[in-house]
Order: sequence, then C-alpha cells, then structure tokens
Amino acid sequence: MPLTRDKIIGHDLERLAFRFTMLNDGEVVQCQISDAAMDELAGMQGTESSARQAQFLSLRETIERIASDLYDEAPRFPGYVVRIFMRHLRR
Repeated sequence: MPLTRDKIIGHDLERLAFRFTMLNDGEVVQCQISDAAMDELAGMQGTESSARQAQFLSLRETIERIASDLYDEAPRFPGYVVRIFMRHLRR
C-alpha cells in the first residue's frame, strides 16, 4: 500500500539530509533523503541549506514515490525510518 503525503520537517544539518513524514494508514512514517541524493535528482551539486526546502518541494512527488517504494520493501518494525541515499536512485 503506498504511503501518503504528510509533513515537511526540514533540513537536518547534522545528518546532511532533508526530513519529512508520510502516512501508512494513519500511522506516521519518518523519512529522510540525503543531500547528495536530492542534488542528484535535481541534477546539481552543493545546494545551500537555506535552499533545501525549495529543492524538496520541486522534487516532492518523485521523492515521496521513492520513499513509498522503499517502505514497501522494508521490514516492518516500530520506529523504522525510510532513508533515501544515492544507491536508491540507481534502481
């Protein structure tokens, strides 16, 4: 079952990733995409932290589809976080 859109959390400077949530039948699923993966999707490099939200919004449908696909393949346990890295874009 595909995940559905939820909230944007924002850029995490410590993890160099953009965080957001999605819903699985009402249950919140934590998700994040690495800066490198988001830049790869956008066809650019070194996006400033302040521009990450705009970048995420422009790629949101694609990122959420990838997150949903990864969730469908993942083991199900409480607290699981969907993490999108460069390797997930080369599928």
